[in-house]
Amino acid sequence: MAIQHLSFDSANPAHIEAFTQVWNEACGANLSVSERFVRFNVAPNTGGSQAGQVAFADGQPVGVVLASWLAGEPFVRPPDLGWIDALAVVPSAQHQSIGAQLLAWAEQWLREQGCRGCALGTSLRPFTPGVPVELESVPFFQRNGYMESRTVWDMAANLAYYESPPTVRKIDGVVRPARAEDKEALLDFLRREFPGRWRYEAEESLRDPAVRFSDYMLLWTERGVDGFCRLSFEDSRQPIERYFPYGLPRPWGQLGTVGVSADRRGRGYGAALLDAGLRRLHNNGVNGCVIDWLVIVDFYAKFGFTTHREYRQMEKAL
Repeated sequence: MAIQHLSFDSANPAHIEAFTQVWNEACGANLSVSERFVRFNVAPNTGGSQAGQVAFADGQPVGVVLASWLAGEPFVRPPDLGWIDALAVVPSAQHQSIGAQLLAWAEQWLREQGCRGCALGTSLRPFTPGVPVELESVPFFQRNGYMESRTVWDMAANLAYYESPPTVRKIDGVVRPARAEDKEALLDFLRREFPGRWRYEAEESLRDPAVRFSDYMLLWTERGVDGFCRLSFEDSRQPIERYFPYGLPRPWGQLGTVGVSADRRGRGYGAALLDAGLRRLHNNGVNGCVIDWLVIVDFYAKFGFTTHREYRQMEKAL
């Protein structure tokens, strides 16, 4: 089989189609993506660089790889650590060294950017927060020098009959959807309390005029914004399939990061914020809901969530 490698061009519709085709053949229906999702994920990030390759055999795409890194944001990611955003090879072309060659190319590109290490997934616009256990590809990455660092989970629940659990108690504050005029208050809160990735992601998101401010939920106290979380609906700017809600009852929704000021933690504010987000999703007709990329699952289990998908986060020194 003669293999041709071409540089991935995010502006080329044929490459977006090829990536989508390869990913879906390799990963299956439970982890499938749309072209809209791929376009969203390969859009540029401030300070970020991304490169990739598409492998073709007899004119048909059989493999893809994407790698990225971030400069100028050490609180988000040290500049000497990069990401392998995605790697996929169609089943008919597996076990022929195509995946290893694509991975080696991506690692070399990262070295040329000055990276001394990289992680699988977890990138700025992640396809997955690690290696999905169901794909049984962890041994491949182990053979190529990657070490497991931790396990993370997506959790899911049917919100059709959601009711606030007894663990939610009254707080001295109010949670409501964000308004356009709340932008600076939200960003000031994040710069103070979460100056790393959460702040960066919010700044990037709110630069996009298509983003709906009300997808953010804000916790207000007497001193201003003291907490936030972000919701995704099926019509949100951020594609809902990023969370692989397949198999859950529609309409789908997602609840993202939940953050509260350091001096307000342990006093019920986080539970009240989570509950307000889930009630809003429920009141808007959402049934199948995912909370993604979790390390500690017990807190969310109190709200009716169970584990939905498991990932192994893996890293390698370059």
